[in-house]
Amino acid sequence: MAIPMGEERDDDPRTYEARWRARWQADGLDRTDLDGATRPYYNLMMFPYPSAEGLHVGNTYAYTGADIHGRFQRLQGRDVFEPIGFDAFGIHSENYAIQVGRHPMELVRQNVARFRSQLERLGAQFDWSRAVDTTDPGYYRWTQWLFLQLWKGDLAYRATRAVKWCPKDLTVLADEQVLADGTCERCGTVVLERELEQWFLRITRYAERLLKGLDHLDWSASTVLAQRNWIGRSEGAYLDFPVDGEAPLQVFTTRPDTIFGATFMVLAPDHPRTLELTDPACREAVVAYIEEAERRRIAGQHAEEGPTRGVRLGRDTRHPLTGAALPLYAAEYVLSGYGTGAIMAVPGHDERDHAFARAFGLPIVEVVRGAQDVDAAAHVGQGVLVNSAEFTGTIAPDPARERVVAALEARGLARRAVQFKLRDWGISRQRYWGPPIPAVHCPTCGAVPVPESQLPVLLPFVEAFRPLGTGASPLAAVPAFVNTTCPRCGEPARRETDVSDTFLDSSWYFLRYPSADREDVAFAPEATRRWLPVDTYIGGNEHAVLHLMYARFVSMALHDLGWLDFEEPFVRFRAHGMIVREGAKMSKSRGNVVNPDAYMDRFGTDAFRLYLMFMGPFDEGGDFRDQSINGPSRFLALCLRLQRRVAAVPEPPELARARHACIQKVTLDTPQLKYNTAIAALMTYAKVLRDHPGPLPRASLDTLAQLLAPYAPHTAEELWSRLGGPYSVHRQPWPTFDPALLIDEQATVIVAIDGRRRDQLEVPAGTSAAELERLALALPRVVAHLAGRRPVRVVVVPDRQVNLVLPGA
Repeated sequence: MAIPMGEERDDDPRTYEARWRARWQADGLDRTDLDGATRPYYNLMMFPYPSAEGLHVGNTYAYTGADIHGRFQRLQGRDVFEPIGFDAFGIHSENYAIQVGRHPMELVRQNVARFRSQLERLGAQFDWSRAVDTTDPGYYRWTQWLFLQLWKGDLAYRATRAVKWCPKDLTVLADEQVLADGTCERCGTVVLERELEQWFLRITRYAERLLKGLDHLDWSASTVLAQRNWIGRSEGAYLDFPVDGEAPLQVFTTRPDTIFGATFMVLAPDHPRTLELTDPACREAVVAYIEEAERRRIAGQHAEEGPTRGVRLGRDTRHPLTGAALPLYAAEYVLSGYGTGAIMAVPGHDERDHAFARAFGLPIVEVVRGAQDVDAAAHVGQGVLVNSAEFTGTIAPDPARERVVAALEARGLARRAVQFKLRDWGISRQRYWGPPIPAVHCPTCGAVPVPESQLPVLLPFVEAFRPLGTGASPLAAVPAFVNTTCPRCGEPARRETDVSDTFLDSSWYFLRYPSADREDVAFAPEATRRWLPVDTYIGGNEHAVLHLMYARFVSMALHDLGWLDFEEPFVRFRAHGMIVREGAKMSKSRGNVVNPDAYMDRFGTDAFRLYLMFMGPFDEGGDFRDQSINGPSRFLALCLRLQRRVAAVPEPPELARARHACIQKVTLDTPQLKYNTAIAALMTYAKVLRDHPGPLPRASLDTLAQLLAPYAPHTAEELWSRLGGPYSVHRQPWPTFDPALLIDEQATVIVAIDGRRRDQLEVPAGTSAAELERLALALPRVVAHLAGRRPVRVVVVPDRQVNLVLPGA
């Protein structure tokens, strides 16, 4: 039964929110029947790294937005699965443990417990029965299994390479973990390079598929663009430049149309042919330069002044079309890891080549006519070829590019090719806090996989877990862990002591959730077929080229290896925006970090949820201002007060129209994540109810509670309960709107003469054009202005305007 008018109930949100959360948990309201679901809908959000500081406002913002989407889908009759877990391995946790002088095994358990209590307070419909923790041996056993499958499929290998090294974290980084300015994405330290033997995953084998797959994904445009740019597909050609008495020097270029502008050639200092192509008279200087360049590379200084630093090799190549001599140089601005590690330098049309040519006094030739003088600056845009023999006058880059390549192919000096910026994923980490890589190194057999029956390879408790900085993991100093026998020949062997990148843990966690109760498989085929791929994934765009691309690669690989029926894991991805505070980015140094607990303690969870979503468009973020949260708080209090005015009265037409307009707005805006405008509609409707004289019909408040349910779940449940609705509001069907009630009964129609307003009509909505014309011509002001003249034309826009056009207008 509804609470009678005048009867009071505690409106303190901290009281009723805690009560409803306890009830939902006891009843298992948010637990999904994974086996019996008839309309499965997988609503995923990025599982958090459980920091010691606890849940931050960015987490709260992301999870609230994702939860609203999931709750809305459930109210549409779908069986929504909304799991959560903890990405608890990794450098962040280990570094904090070092900072506070505690062991990560102890500290992370404590952090996870705190995070869980904070997440539970959010009122999100998390299914905690399927929670995962990447530090649980029951989870990382399957991360190790995943590595073994990739190894079996020739997608994992070990190689010695120049790798990115963080001197603060004392570990290798993946290319994707180095920012554009050459600093570590975790700690901001300038990244160095070191030669180390590492484990890599062959993500480059999937470069083309990863790129083409983006064409078919319903993802945020900014995320798709970030992945496209990182994969970095370049169409071009390999060109051979003859060298007297030697094999030709091969280069890769995306602009073969500019070949007549090549005036010199440049090799990376560590190119395998740099010394081979050096004149003996220059060898001493070249060797000294190579050694100095290597020192700068290791120190992370190789990018500084790169285009103006180099050395002449003392020999020439020949231009393949003109036969002109092109001097050879070595320079640090050319990288051995891209293309062939050698370039044809076209200073008139490449900024780095231009800087080098100016520094060394080399010729600069214009071959693409542009708006600027190439002696002053390189022209890198489009134009018409000049100084290019029979190709002069051709539009560049196309079709000139095609014509030049065809001519070189005919002479056997070119081969069309595609290059990618993407590099294989290095997963070895020389730290302690991570899953041990399941490999054994045998003097006879080489690297041997640990048998699946011996998984997990447990991470042992190590008192001295600090990184060594030597290129070896702290596990290398633990004989009991290192010393083992070869699974293949039984002879003494050593375990792999590196741990795997935490992004390997998160590359497959979404597969584990539906099968988290299974100990015998990583992901059960039947559950995976029912629930995967993920229907909607909401998260941060900062993971566009890290987690999201790695997850796509792993899913494609598992598909090819026969483990999955699909290759794209996330049907729909939406990137949320970022929150700032008082116009400034939040940071500890500024002292402006928002602590969600403090605001939920004061205003309640629902008011905090509502305010975060009301700040601005969800995909853009907003500016957090303390005083603004009072509005959502007052709105929720108003919703509960309105219940006291409910009586057994019929619904007036004006309230019916307002109710159905609100249903329409919230129904259309919520699935598009236009949460701020949906909330505005709810607030407008509540004000209409507030301003209505006398008692309110039950239907008005029933609808308000139902529409409020995804946004403020506790308050909606409390209001629904006070109205006498059956438990729970989160199990009720979503209200529908009647389009007929959205049409206003009256319409104000402007009457104009030659486009100038002269009067207006108040008429029933839907009045015909003929009737509007008749009424307009009868208006006294119109009759006086016409003064006997007849309009030559009458333009009628029903319900909006009548325009009378006079002769000569």
